[in-house]
Order: sequence, then C-alpha cells, then structure tokens
Amino acid sequence: MDRPGLAIVIPAYNERDSIAEVARAAAGHGVVIVVDDASGDGTAQAARQAGALVVTHALNQGYDAALNSGFAKAAELGCAAVVTIDADGQHPAGLLGLFAARLADGVDVVAGCRPSKPRLAERLFGLATRLLCGVKDPLCGMKGYRMSLYRELGHFDSYGSIGSELLLFAARNEKRIEQIPVPIAARRGRSRFGAGLGSNIRIFRAMVKGLARWRSQSWTASCGARKATVTPKGR
Repeated sequence: MDRPGLAIVIPAYNERDSIAEVARAAAGHGVVIVVDDASGDGTAQAARQAGALVVTHALNQGYDAALNSGFAKAAELGCAAVVTIDADGQHPAGLLGLFAARLADGVDVVAGCRPSKPRLAERLFGLATRLLCGVKDPLCGMKGYRMSLYRELGHFDSYGSIGSELLLFAARNEKRIEQIPVPIAARRGRSRFGAGLGSNIRIFRAMVKGLARWRSQSWTASCGARKATVTPKGR
C-alpha cells in the first residue's frame, strides 16, 4: 500500500487555534481531510491555508457525523486506509508513520491506547471491551483502519458510537487488530466533548448500544472474537 493511499481524517469544531499546526504535521503522511462541523471561528479557512482538503457541514452534526463525512471523502478518493486524529493537537503526528506501516502490513485496525481515561464512563467502556475482546481503549480518537473494513460494514458510524463502531465490528469479525500506546499532549483550551454529566451519559449510551449490537450478532453471523494483538511499547 503506497503512502498516497493513506488519508488522515480530522474532525474539527471551532479549532482554529490548533488545526493548521495539526494539518501541517500530518501532511507528510498522506492526504489530510479536515471535516469542519459548522465551526464559527474560521477553522475551515485555517485548514485550507494549511493545505488540507476541507469538507464542510452547513449545520453542526457532531463528532460521528464528521467522521462519516471524512470516511466518505476518503472512499471517494480511493484511499486504501484512514487514520483518524483529533484537531486539538493532543495526538502525536510522529506516530502516523507507524500506524500507516502497520496498516500496510495487513493489520485491519490500529487502535491507539491512551495512558489514562479522564471520564468515568470511558473507564467503564474500556473495561467492558477489554474483558469482551481485548480492546483496551475503544474511545481513543487516534485509530487507523483499512478501507476494506469500512466497505465491509458499509459505514463508519450508525448509532453515535463516539468512533468505536468500526473497531468493535472488526473485533466481532475476528479481524486483525493491534493496539499502540499513544501519549496525549496537554490540550489548548476547553474540551469540545466536555467532561461533565452529559458527556458521561453520551459515552454510556455508546457503550450500551455497542454491546447490544455485539450480543445481537447484527454485525456478523460469527460467534466470538479473538483477543486483539497488543503491540509492545517501544515499537
């Protein structure tokens, strides 16, 4: 898989202060697709000036809808793989090469694992998926996917999974998954997702819906999933 076959999809909402730096750092690894989710602060303009391909939403639709739009654009461009990163600069662009290399070697999903999870619901979700299928951090925003997996499911998200549906689909279907430790830089400004009761409820709903789909076998006729392969630190 040639490096031009990689897309870096960056969902963004009011991230003008960081998006240009994030887009430029990612540009050496593939086509950068920024999905501007109806920002009001000039995020789209800053991303274009940084050389990114920008997809814009006329109305704010949320994180999962932005990722859906980014994956649709990557499919339209014929990209072989996608890596998602956040627009706030917390994910290290230096790991994009490793993510791309593992995808090129045939890994279906490369899942980032953060050193800590700030919200209680995130910790519960991570515990549930670790016990179920070995996935430690289903909500880390830095993940890599082969587009063949996206085409197999037919979408990236269908129920507000906060970016976890395609990963859980891969685990349910015994795809090849590797997990890589991802250090998280300090965020500039306030989290767009939030840290209060509302954000924890959203995460809890995503967990319940994801586990319900797993149990209903709506993703597959297969019964069971193997444990994800954990890439050792230092790789």
